[in-house]
Amino acid sequence: MTALLEIQDLTKRFGGVLAIDQLSFEVKEAEILGLIGPNGAGKSTLFNLINGVFPADAGRVVFRGIDITGKPSYRIARSGLARTHQIVQPLAEMTVLENCMVSACFGRENLALAGARAAAREAAALVGLEDRLSVPAAQLTIAGKKRLELARALSSRPALLLLDEVLAGLNPTEVEHMISVMRRIRERGITILIIEHLMQAIMSLSERIVVLSSGQKLAEGTPAEVANDPAVIEAYLGDPALAAELHGGR
Repeated sequence: MTALLEIQDLTKRFGGVLAIDQLSFEVKEAEILGLIGPNGAGKSTLFNLINGVFPADAGRVVFRGIDITGKPSYRIARSGLARTHQIVQPLAEMTVLENCMVSACFGRENLALAGARAAAREAAALVGLEDRLSVPAAQLTIAGKKRLELARALSSRPALLLLDEVLAGLNPTEVEHMISVMRRIRERGITILIIEHLMQAIMSLSERIVVLSSGQKLAEGTPAEVANDPAVIEAYLGDPALAAELHGGR
């Protein structure tokens, strides 16, 4: 498969802290690639570098063959890359439909209002919010806001989705629903790079997994290869619950 996203020797410092250290890997077209690692490993920082929130100190981000390093976030969104955030912050007073329409208007296809409305309805239906279109975002439950965050990203009709802990805070039934949604997204040809702490979920979803530790790539491979990698096991030993879940997800 062709590489859709290439991370090339990417480096980011915050003062004396080296958050991302000469990191390199590829995300292939139409795959789900998992990104895991202990807290503070640099996962969310990496997302912020990819979509232009933070400038890189060195290295490159190449998306669809074009160097997007340092470009503003709105231009990166226009190029077909969308993301969700771990802490969801919808436009609270706007409805579900309006939230999604905003993303559609500023997404890859630069849609006018009629097209944005259609894209928004399609995305809302995919995540199970089709009956909540007229509800203000502030009135949604945590699970509903998580779905809206995903629907907003999908409304921009991206080629690549960066998902930052979309399963966090959900109960088991809600987790299963979101996993099925992610599989349907992938079936539509949208590539997914996902950060997640629920090991069983990410092991079942991902074709490949990249493991970060202290801003460096610790391991890369299939879920089975990663789960049995001694360096990965050692990195998770400081968190017994995560270590046990890592092995349970094989």
